This record gives sequence, structure tokens and C-alpha cells, in this order.
Amino acid sequence: MVLPGSRARGLVAAARAAQRRRRVDTAQGPPNAHPESRRAALYVHWPYCEKRCSYCNFNKYVVRGGVDEAALRRCLVTEARTLLELSGVRRVESVFFGGGTPSLASPHTVAALLEAVAQAAHLPADVEVTLEANPTSAPGPRLAEFGAAGVNRLSIGLQSLDDAELQLLGRTHSARDALRTLAAARRLFPGRVSVDLMLGLPGQQLGPWLGQLQELLRHCDDHLSLYQLSLERGTALFARVQRRAVPGPDPELAAEMYAEGRALLRAAGFRQYEVSNFARHGALSTHNWTYWQCGQYLGVGPGAHGRFVPHGAGGHTREARIQTLEPDNWMKEVTLFGHGTRKRVPLDELELLEEVLAMGLRTDVGITHQHWQQFEPQLTLWDVFGASAEVTGLRERGLLLLDHRGLRCSWEGLAVLDSLLLTLLPQLQEAWQQRSPTPVPGG
Repeated sequence: MVLPGSRARGLVAAARAAQRRRRVDTAQGPPNAHPESRRAALYVHWPYCEKRCSYCNFNKYVVRGGVDEAALRRCLVTEARTLLELSGVRRVESVFFGGGTPSLASPHTVAALLEAVAQAAHLPADVEVTLEANPTSAPGPRLAEFGAAGVNRLSIGLQSLDDAELQLLGRTHSARDALRTLAAARRLFPGRVSVDLMLGLPGQQLGPWLGQLQELLRHCDDHLSLYQLSLERGTALFARVQRRAVPGPDPELAAEMYAEGRALLRAAGFRQYEVSNFARHGALSTHNWTYWQCGQYLGVGPGAHGRFVPHGAGGHTREARIQTLEPDNWMKEVTLFGHGTRKRVPLDELELLEEVLAMGLRTDVGITHQHWQQFEPQLTLWDVFGASAEVTGLRERGLLLLDHRGLRCSWEGLAVLDSLLLTLLPQLQEAWQQRSPTPVPGG
């Protein structure tokens, strides 16, 4: 934790940094001055939690002796600067602090990261800066401090409004805590608060769960995410299900909950703009939209993932990058090399197109012809999918649309996207193998 005096100094520094970012923003020209290849989102991973939830297998750690936050902050700043230089990114479109539980970090750490990014690249004054928060680690005054540090959007891990379910999940908050934090967040960040609600939990029933969703609609802001429980091997909840201490999730019931939930949200004025995400009044997540549009993003922190072309190092191929998982080892590597990248995998053209297809179809917009041509100027969506009997069958069943706008799922198709991809991905692979090679000048 941060002492009161240093906390005050951190808030003053954060406010000054925000003012500097606004001044720099007005001096760096129009917002479209940087091409797509020089733009990216930035993800920052805070790896620590108060407690490991029973269902979670993310890269997170519970440290009993306390965290050396000053050392971690220095390494996060160093790695952010290094990756911005390696990528050649000149404009950062969004920043997302995830974890772990980043609301356990001090606001000073958030401010230091944003200041470092603003010094190395163009960070617009109105850039979306999201912080994931758990109710017990984010009381109202602390949320205000994060706002002063530069955060302007919150994603609250509410998960359930049933105390028994929260206990099953190993959460440290109650339903009352969650609603109190949500109310405080909405006062501080009106129109920019997202909440998560889980479905398909062991023993969960449709009626009570819909009651939770209806209750949440009376309190929530303009963004809501529905996530089905994924029972992961190695978690405490998986072990309890294996021992039959609790019943296993019912996939058919989970599908019914999802169908009823999305219909309820649509009736409440929410647009389902992605498989799991719903927004009204235009409150879409800019950062996550970058993922679904296969834009570049830099991953900073232990275990963070990234996708970018290392222009600054003379590279021309997009790479999938993973940072070293364990925080102490990651910090040693950052101290020695400036970054803790453990794995680099170049993506070939087909692999990138597969990502464009699978990620783009998660959204209600789908893949426009113009967007597809940014990644593949020779082979059109019509070339790949237009003559396929299997794809025609999906279109005739009302699950898929291919028209002048591009390729996208219908409302019904979005709910069964995984099954559609079992047809679409092999079709893309076949079309890619059969394509005519691009002519080479001079033969």
C-alpha cells in the first residue's frame, strides 16, 4: 500500500501528467496523422491478487509478504518504452490495465505508465484508459484517485449478485459490496462503467439467474458482459466438480441462459456488438474492439500477450508475443534486456487471415470487404466463400450473411459462432491453397 503522503504526491504528479498530455495532444496535429501500421492498443498486466478465485487459471499471484511495487512500476515503464520503440508505434489508441487485480496497484503506478507512454508516443488527451476493478479493492475514494491518475473507464468484476454463488467462486466481495462499488463508479465515470456477469455456474438455475440480470439492469451503466463459466483443469472449482462436491455445469442450460439473457438485454436497449458484450448509447469498448478487428496491440507485464509488427527493429511480419510469466523472472529480464519477451511467433499470411475471420465474426459488424482487403488485397470474401455449398447452406438457414457489406453472422448465427467456424475456417484454408499466385515482375 502507499503511505498517505506519497499518495498525495502521486495524485499531484498524475494531475500534472494529464495536463501535459492535453498540451501535447493539441500540438501533435490531426488524429489521423499516423498510418494503421504505426498505431496500437496497449495492455498492461498487473499480476497480483488478494486471493485466487476458485475458477481462475489466469497468470496471477498471491504474495503474502507484500509486493515491491516501486520495482514492478519501474519495470512496467521500461518494458512499455522498449516495446513502443521495437514496434515503431507512434500513436496509442487505448490503454487497458488488466490482471490479476490492477485496482490493488497504486494510482501512482497508473500515472507513471501513462506518462511514460505519452513521452514515447502520441497518447490522445481523450484516449480510453480502462482499469479492471474488484469491489473490495476499489472503494469510492480510491476510484477517484485512479480517475485523477488518468483512468476514465472501469470494468468491474461483479460476476454474480448471489452471495452463495460468489462464495462458490471464491470472490472476496458480497452482492451488496458489488452494488455499492457500482454506484460509486457510475458517479465518478458516468457512461463509462462496465460490469461482468457469469452464467452456467454449478447448480445455477435459469429463473434466479434472469432475476439477477434484471436486478443488475436497475443498477448498471451502459456496458455489460455475459461470460459462461469455463471449468479449467487445475482450478479449485474443477477439483470440487471432479470430487462431485458440487454438480458440473449444464451446457444446455447455459445455452438457454445465454439466449434468454441476450434477448432481455436487447429489449432493454442494449446492442450486442460482440458475442459476450452489450452496450447502449455507443458505450463500446475501444480497446477490445482493437482485438476483434485484429489491430496491433502491445502487451506489457508478466504473461502479457501482444500482436504487432516490430517495425522499429526492421521487421515486416506481424508477431504473436508472450512475456515471461513469473513476475520475479520477468523483472530480471526487463532489467537486463529492457523487456521480458519470452516467446515470439511470426504469423504467416494465412494464420493472420484466420484470426481476422475468427475475431471479426465475433462482432455484429462482422468483416467488411474494405477491412478484409487491408489484410488480403487479392483474394476477396466472395472468392473465398461465395461459391461454397456449405457456406450457402449456412446462409439459407439464416445464420450467415454475405452481401455488399461483407461477411457477418445473423442474430441467430452469433449465438452459434463456434459451430459456424468449423465450416468457415476449412473453407478459407482450401481457398488459400487454391489461390492463383501473385505475379512476380519479370517472371
